[in-house]
Amino acid sequence: MPAWDRTWRREARVAWWCGLALTGALVAADVARGGLDGLRGCCWVVLGGTLVAVLRPVRITAGDNWLAARGLFREHRVRTDLLTQVRRADGVAPRLVLRDAGGNRVELDPRVLAANPLLWHYVETAARTAHRRGLLREGAVPLAVLTDRIDGEITRRLLESAGLE
Repeated sequence: MPAWDRTWRREARVAWWCGLALTGALVAADVARGGLDGLRGCCWVVLGGTLVAVLRPVRITAGDNWLAARGLFREHRVRTDLLTQVRRADGVAPRLVLRDAGGNRVELDPRVLAANPLLWHYVETAARTAHRRGLLREGAVPLAVLTDRIDGEITRRLLESAGLE
């Protein structure tokens, strides 16, 4: 049974609201100054739609031995039991880059895995399999760091929900 990012719908909804708010503000400003025509209205709609496309999050799903990231136009998929590389790309937004033996590549936000224990379970279990097979040559350290962080967060959430802070 596949698992998916439980926060995706909320984030996608926020992206739509931001795009609608920008379009509404621009149209309202043009109406207030008396300069709105069809061409300008279309430009504001396109600008709002572009903002939605930029802000819309990637949808992450996983199952037994696979992980997929669906963007706006395409889906990238890796076989997690055939991982050869796990790399952390730091920058403005930290990313986790996964590569498999077939050359496929997926980039995702590590916070998605931390927020979704079932997704993390699928990825971690298959990555251990790849490591045991000797395929995962690069990435044991980033995976261990991520495992410690995610396990700590999950434990903290469980203790808080049980009232044992």
